[in-house]
Amino acid sequence: MFTVFLAGIAAGTINTVVGSGTLITFPTLLAVGVPPVTANVSNNIGLVPGSLSGAIGYRRELAGQRGRILRLAAASLLGGVAGALLLLASPASAFRTVVPALIALGCLLVLLQPTISRRLPAGSGSRACDVERLPAWVWVLVLLAGVYGGYFGAAQGVLLMAILGIGVRDSLQRLNGAKNILAGLVNAVASVVFIVVADGDWLVVALIAGGSVIGGQVGARYGRKLPSFALRGFIVVVGAAAVIGFLVTS
Repeated sequence: MFTVFLAGIAAGTINTVVGSGTLITFPTLLAVGVPPVTANVSNNIGLVPGSLSGAIGYRRELAGQRGRILRLAAASLLGGVAGALLLLASPASAFRTVVPALIALGCLLVLLQPTISRRLPAGSGSRACDVERLPAWVWVLVLLAGVYGGYFGAAQGVLLMAILGIGVRDSLQRLNGAKNILAGLVNAVASVVFIVVADGDWLVVALIAGGSVIGGQVGARYGRKLPSFALRGFIVVVGAAAVIGFLVTS
């Protein structure tokens, strides 16, 4: 189980810097024999403390964004609840069918992230204010990203960065801070649903939670200095292995 703890550190780091940490923890849990739905539930709950840790690490970038985040938080919360309920309402067989496609989508988004980033507006670096007006489509897409995050969540952060980068005028580092808050809210509200009505593996939850808290701080402090291509490549390799594993065992 020490491998799960290490995966939690990696996921907390990657979620803070890039997003897609689930592509590390979820395949790891499958590899140690945790059933898919239990792995997804336990992973979601375990990553919540890591999201909080990463958000604290990005507190300087969050300054001045209170109004913006409060507006978008409602979309993330609603989406997270909807996604969690969708997961619980779906049979395990449906989850096993759709997860390979979701992991493949997550890998594709990670691969396309540099292209997405290059096409984003440069951002003025201006601070958000309470009278900021966000396009309605930004709220809607953040809601849909929340549904995706509540159901599975791999590359939710990449989706959010693409949405915020196109629709919000600000620097990408500040938007990354906002992304950490919104993704954390999705995981948190989905976790509440899971804790009430689903069965998780609490040892797995504790290991991922402890690792992700450490990873959140590592990501906030050192992650920006790491070569992004190395993180991206590692995520894609692990994700591809997970897809192959699913197809072989299905």
